[in-house]
Amino acid sequence: MPELPEVETVRRGLAPHMEGRVIRSVKLARADLRFPFPPDFAARLTGARIQSLSRRAKYLLARIQPVGAPEHLWLSHLGMSGRFQVYPATAPAPDRLANYKHGLADAVAQKHVHVTLDLDDATRITYADPRRFGFMDLTPASATSRFLADLGPEPTGNEFDADYFLAACAGRQSPIKAVLLDQKIIAGLGNIYVCEALFRAGISPRRKAANLGPVRVARLVPAIRDVLGAAIAAGGSSLRDFADSDGKLGYFQHGFAVYDRAGAPCTTNGCNAKIIRIVQSGRSSFYCPACQR
Repeated sequence: MPELPEVETVRRGLAPHMEGRVIRSVKLARADLRFPFPPDFAARLTGARIQSLSRRAKYLLARIQPVGAPEHLWLSHLGMSGRFQVYPATAPAPDRLANYKHGLADAVAQKHVHVTLDLDDATRITYADPRRFGFMDLTPASATSRFLADLGPEPTGNEFDADYFLAACAGRQSPIKAVLLDQKIIAGLGNIYVCEALFRAGISPRRKAANLGPVRVARLVPAIRDVLGAAIAAGGSSLRDFADSDGKLGYFQHGFAVYDRAGAPCTTNGCNAKIIRIVQSGRSSFYCPACQR
């Protein structure tokens, strides 16, 4: 599933093409993704101006100004395999030239594009989702989307600091790995970057959150920020389906220290241990038993 760095990478790719533009037409190839599209979704988007494109946790948020209506928030979640693709006005659109290969493979472009938007400058934006675990929502900007209501602070924001996280961990007997994945405590972290951040901070994913202590928290908070920053700079991680809005793959996966490296030697100089894999709450955790305590 695309995590915060992948969604932020997509946002940065889409924003220059979408912000300030008017949506001239919307085509839906089906009535639903993971959930049904909101009522009159295509009609409500048509004619709207895209004021801004932001991100909250793993959600893309487009603030739009519909014709004759208050501002709305168009929310998109990529699920497991969702992918936005930009076709600039100078490039052939996928349904006009079937053999045009730009980012999305032809099979995906032809069979799994479920949403197509044409903008007022002739740019085309498509959303493909082979597994259909993604979804979209549309709510008045004055209201709080149900998908955003209970999210914790952003791990890259000012609200997430050592004091906040130490208080959040107090009394929690769950492993620190589970706490980091709890979206109500920290919004946007996923399995890959939690494993990598815990390695950088030298903390075992088995350690109980209540036993973390201020010294480890002081290492962990900046480790989380550093991992996310490096992943965003690398365009995210492409393990199976992820590509950015230009069709390019991320490359942070080439620098994984622990994730998906079970049995490989630890990358720490002087460490002779090998990375091990355990299962916690149905999720794989990868760590070095010598470096992470």
